[in-house]
Amino acid sequence: MIKAIKKFTEEFLKQIKDKPVRIISHYDTDGISSAAIVGKALQRIDKKFSIRIVKGLDKEIINQELKRNGREVLLFTDLASGSLDYFQNLKNPIFILDHHEINKQKLKKVKQNVRIINPHLFGNEETCGAGICYFFAKAISPDNVDLAKLAVIGIIGDRQENNLSKFNQQIIKEAKELIIKKGLLIFSATRPLKYSLEYSTSIYIPGVTGSSIGVVELLRETRIDPNKTLYELSDEEMSRLITAILVKRASYDKKEEIVGNIYLLKFFNQLEDVRELSVLINACSRLGYPDIALSFCLENERAKQEAQEIYIRYKQELISALREVEKINKIEGNGFVIINAKDKIKDTIIGTICSILSSSLNYESGTILIGMAYNGDKIKVSARIAGHDSKNLKEILERVVVNLEAEVGGHQRAAGCLIRKQDEEKFLEALKRNLEVEIVKI
Repeated sequence: MIKAIKKFTEEFLKQIKDKPVRIISHYDTDGISSAAIVGKALQRIDKKFSIRIVKGLDKEIINQELKRNGREVLLFTDLASGSLDYFQNLKNPIFILDHHEINKQKLKKVKQNVRIINPHLFGNEETCGAGICYFFAKAISPDNVDLAKLAVIGIIGDRQENNLSKFNQQIIKEAKELIIKKGLLIFSATRPLKYSLEYSTSIYIPGVTGSSIGVVELLRETRIDPNKTLYELSDEEMSRLITAILVKRASYDKKEEIVGNIYLLKFFNQLEDVRELSVLINACSRLGYPDIALSFCLENERAKQEAQEIYIRYKQELISALREVEKINKIEGNGFVIINAKDKIKDTIIGTICSILSSSLNYESGTILIGMAYNGDKIKVSARIAGHDSKNLKEILERVVVNLEAEVGGHQRAAGCLIRKQDEEKFLEALKRNLEVEIVKI
């Protein structure tokens, strides 16, 4: 893949010699960090460029971009692998840096004008959109190695930190300001334990999660200062805390991993939990501030203050949305739950809500969760799966929309699409039918 990236980069640089670049990227953490990496690399070689962040690609958006400026070279980052149909019969080349699943048959039809780097075309090695953009940036100039820190944020944002591929291992090795420490997978590792334990959603601790009194008792038993952060714990303190938590979880029926690598990155001259950086960037973009998310990635001081304020609002919105979920009449079947939020929950956070629910205590492993929320005359659909089941959500959604005007994006364990509001009932019927078939098949 690295050789292909070098060839891709050479052709891209030739095409942009006397033309401006238009970067179109996805609005999640991986997409934002991808755009930041490419933007920084182009800025360093003094190339004119503009950036557009989108929730997803549809015919309307692509037509807008194709008509915008005939001289611009279009570069898609962290999306477009599922939108190849839109690029047929184009004269100007389209450049794509993406990692989502791709239909190789469709690629053959557009091979004349589409230049693409996607790990699915080079075997089974995995990396995120930001990872591919990092190798692209390094192909432009080896000096861009300092952008590895942004690629790490993309890796964590895309939940690829477990079972790291060789590409992701290389990125982590080259990220000079990254610290990796073995410990509890509690969010956040750089906040006082008295808060991170009480509000932990990544690990459920009976009698502790959600209880300030339970936290005080646990830390008193383990003789740990409640104002210490997870990162500041000695190996002995970490061992005591892990043992105490395992004891409390002994009768708990869910046995997810509670110990793993904690990733800490020097950002704004301060050590931060990369998971928290990822969530903050995601929060800004999903609440409609992708410009602030981009500026934050590039460590703009003014953006930092604004991003932190948005992050607080985002957490409040999530709490409100989770309360709304409790009131919504859900469509429940054997092994699946459909949450049709309509206009009760923002389309920008329905996917996050499904992710939170998929890792909660409420659903058995293997349960498919489908969230739906209105977005103008469209409906945003997000699919997640509880536990570590291997059902392919992207394939399920592709079967559901086969007779509808919709493009499916995402991965095996997290997928989504935009459908027309007028197709709501057709979609629901097809969705229920396919989910029931999937469960019977399993």
